[in-house]
Amino acid sequence: MLCTKRAGFRLKITALTRYDRRGASSRLRFLQYFPELQRHGFVLQHEFLFPDVYVESLQFEGASRAVASRALLKRAFSLRKARHCDAIWIEKDALPWLPAFLECKLLPQDVPLAVDYDDAVFHQYEDHSSSFIRFFLKSKHQALIRRADLVIAGNQYIADYAWRVGARRVEVLPTVVDLERYQLSSGQSSLSGSTPPIVGWIGQRSTASFLRTLAPVFEHLGKSGSMSFRAIGVDAASLYLPMSSEEWSESTEVASIQKLDIGIMPLDESPFARGKCGYKLIQYMACGLPVVASPVGVNNTLVEHGVNGFLANSLAEWGWALQALAKDPALRYRMGQAGRAKVEREYCLKTSAPLLTGWLTEVAQRSRI
Repeated sequence: MLCTKRAGFRLKITALTRYDRRGASSRLRFLQYFPELQRHGFVLQHEFLFPDVYVESLQFEGASRAVASRALLKRAFSLRKARHCDAIWIEKDALPWLPAFLECKLLPQDVPLAVDYDDAVFHQYEDHSSSFIRFFLKSKHQALIRRADLVIAGNQYIADYAWRVGARRVEVLPTVVDLERYQLSSGQSSLSGSTPPIVGWIGQRSTASFLRTLAPVFEHLGKSGSMSFRAIGVDAASLYLPMSSEEWSESTEVASIQKLDIGIMPLDESPFARGKCGYKLIQYMACGLPVVASPVGVNNTLVEHGVNGFLANSLAEWGWALQALAKDPALRYRMGQAGRAKVEREYCLKTSAPLLTGWLTEVAQRSRI
């Protein structure tokens, strides 16, 4: 049994996330673990960098530089105050778009540091179109990773990168779901096959670009009447995608997925895409949906081709996979059940929370040695 209480004190962790609950990465990689950590005696000080209004602006006209500047200034002061805790737990980098020397200077040197990566954000600096950004920031995450006592990687691609650049300790923790929230989908047509199945995608505007290459497939199959297509979380029409749209909210996202019959996750071959954690697929599978995904990065691990879904590369393969599932409700059901079983075994909060609690306990207790 884990215990963080030693000699009359409890371990204190400062959790510095990018966002509050509106940001999926912060909610899933940090906030959903808070109750379990608190049950084990942790005292958590949580501060998010960007407010919800900033996150919402990313979906539309773009982020406000004034809001971002104020947030970074506030975060700089937070780093100095964190010297009184037992460990600092950071989402990606604490001061995005600012150089490594400044962030490392502000981080208390005698406080253990854990850094969490759910995306290959280091490529955003390394491969940026601006030579100025590349010059000043390309090595930022490398410096932060070397400074960290623990790097928590969302997948093996990120973990391998961390080891290559000099990490002292790396642990892999997939982004997972809380199965108390996710129930099996009844689907609109999964059992009866009486209505055209709904093929769905959930995500944010920043990743909706992956859908564009499939627009011809959606257009053709949609016109045939064999299935319909839905995007949850983005305005598909504004992105010229032949899909209906449904607004996202934390309270309705599970119900929105449960109304689908097939879940999809297209990706390209970019380095950033190879670092994705496949959370969409885990959400679909948790609701008992079969999936179709690009054979990129962690998708190859999540999708067992022919068992819980299909891996599709070309437009022809995507068309074949979607049609095979659309015309066979029994196949959708079998694959959906296999996906749900996989999530229950490997990608749920029940299996991951004890791991994270143990790692953070080990890191934080070093400050008391």
